[in-house]
Amino acid sequence: MKTTNRISRTVVAGLVLGLFATIGCDSATAPNEELTTLNTLVSATEINEFPYEDLTPEETEALVFMREEEKLARDVYIALYPTLGQRVFNNISASEQRHMDAIKLLVDKYELEDPVAVDSVGVFQNETLQSLYVALVAQGSASLEEGLKVGALIEEIDILDLQHDIDDVVDNEDITYVYNNLMHGSYNHLRAFVRNLSRLGVEYVSQKLSQDVYDAIMAGEL
Repeated sequence: MKTTNRISRTVVAGLVLGLFATIGCDSATAPNEELTTLNTLVSATEINEFPYEDLTPEETEALVFMREEEKLARDVYIALYPTLGQRVFNNISASEQRHMDAIKLLVDKYELEDPVAVDSVGVFQNETLQSLYVALVAQGSASLEEGLKVGALIEEIDILDLQHDIDDVVDNEDITYVYNNLMHGSYNHLRAFVRNLSRLGVEYVSQKLSQDVYDAIMAGEL
């Protein structure tokens, strides 16, 4: 099993500080294939066909964190939709629910304690994610442009965390399979947010991803 420290908490904590420091209408949406990704992401039967492999402490931490990280994305989009009236938030929040459901299958398979046992929008066990939720909603509610930029930022972070875990933390086949599916969903979501920004006349600049990776995602090469 791979064993290395996660970067998520450091990245997220830095974002919380940065967002709090800066915080003081329906238009066209992206193509449907970008907004309704992974309708049938994975099934319990599919997950259980993969071998059961013992988890390292790092893999356990990664799964528990990712369960709430996907919830963070869903909850922020749910919160922004009524304020901004942009369907992309409603559509992608539904996709994030499917991402959460996919992680839940793994949580159940490995009999882990679910951090989302009580699923209330905007409520997190992880205190850093709780703070980040408040900051992101405040930032995104300022305007449609800011909301779309927040959405793109969330997807960039998700991509970084998933890729990090795939490369350095997890090697169980079922977890790797689900994480790869989630990452491709996040590629689609990022493209959707960026294209909505483009329709507003805003040229989006990657906030966290390297330029090469960002360009490859936008070109559909990933």
